[in-house]
Amino acid sequence: MTPTSYFPHKNNQMFVEDIAVSDIAKQVQTPFYCYSHRAITTSFDDYRMAFSDQDALICYAVKANSNQAVLTTLAKLGSGADVVSMGEIKRAILAGIPANKIVYSGVAKTEEEINYALSLGIFQFNVESEPELGLISKVATELNKTAAIAFRINPNVCAQTHEKISTGKAENKFGVPISKARLAYQQAALLPGIKVQGVDVHIGSQLTSLAPFEEAYQHIAQLVEELRADGHDINVIDVGGGLGVTYADEIIPSKLTYAQMVNAQLGHLNCKIIIEPGRSLLANAGILVSSVVFVKSGEEREFLIIDAGMNDLIRPSMYDAYHQIIAVDTSTANADSKTLKTYDIVGPVCETGDTFAKARQVHEAKTGDLMAIMSSGAYGSVMSSTYNTRMLAPEVMVKGCDFSLVRIRPSYEDVIKQDITPDWL
Repeated sequence: MTPTSYFPHKNNQMFVEDIAVSDIAKQVQTPFYCYSHRAITTSFDDYRMAFSDQDALICYAVKANSNQAVLTTLAKLGSGADVVSMGEIKRAILAGIPANKIVYSGVAKTEEEINYALSLGIFQFNVESEPELGLISKVATELNKTAAIAFRINPNVCAQTHEKISTGKAENKFGVPISKARLAYQQAALLPGIKVQGVDVHIGSQLTSLAPFEEAYQHIAQLVEELRADGHDINVIDVGGGLGVTYADEIIPSKLTYAQMVNAQLGHLNCKIIIEPGRSLLANAGILVSSVVFVKSGEEREFLIIDAGMNDLIRPSMYDAYHQIIAVDTSTANADSKTLKTYDIVGPVCETGDTFAKARQVHEAKTGDLMAIMSSGAYGSVMSSTYNTRMLAPEVMVKGCDFSLVRIRPSYEDVIKQDITPDWL
């Protein structure tokens, strides 16, 4: 799936499924996020078909986009959920994802969160450390319940991705070092309220090559055989997520090729396989639609100032991430529209880092023109904030020729009234 696969231009107008983006913008003030139901469904079905000959459970990584319409779409397709907080568990349950399809990851699970997850009967805790294991045992024993666990193993494999989304190297905060894994499992087997059932690994995000996955899974396969020799009944392998997407011109292995590699490395172990896709399901299923506020001529360059800011989409500022930026209307009725010009594309936030692109060629623009920031369906709205007291962008989902607001823009009053001025002031 490319950034424009589900957002093509027809007669010079960008469409999402059967609706022109400009028609949505007439009813929903920019900036706003727009998701294609068809894109989400197709991407999930691609995973399901790729792993159809394996005993696999697809657990969507909720952190990528936790909108309830997105989660409900995936729940109806049979998806499970990979969650990292009690809030994400609540979102998944409310969307219709059954507890026995929920895997609980995250490095700092609290007693309250563990208690809640156990009370629901989730499928598995992916344990990040020995102290966490002890707390899970304590809470499970107090509740007279048994927690099914897998240790998240850090295989010390370089994911060859951005340093801020690499999670499988020795210096990263995630997981138990593979050198200490057998001891950790030995301790787990002795604790009350604990059922050892699996091994978990996740080495990072936005991987464009299968080689790091393959190296990590080779380590995991060897570990599973060692753990079984130690007497542990390992029957689940959580292979994590991390398969990349095309933001610019990256060539991404197909989901089928990925599934075949998983089977080649782990199939002989006859384990249930858990896959945790997030970005690869949602990124190219969504866009951020923004309007041009001003075109400003600087000393050395021209600026396209749009009404979306880094508070709406922080990835370019945080990760130096590339997103294609495309004019929604490329018709000849738009003056000089066929002329490409070079702009720095920036937002209204009072930060130099509020920059989406530098020296980017796009169609020549004027105030009021609509621009689409592509590949924004994952880690877009979910990471947004009200910095500069800017209101969160609403979200829209399109299905065929229908669209609905799936998150409204709050009012200034809604945001400001969350503050409490003490009486003594």
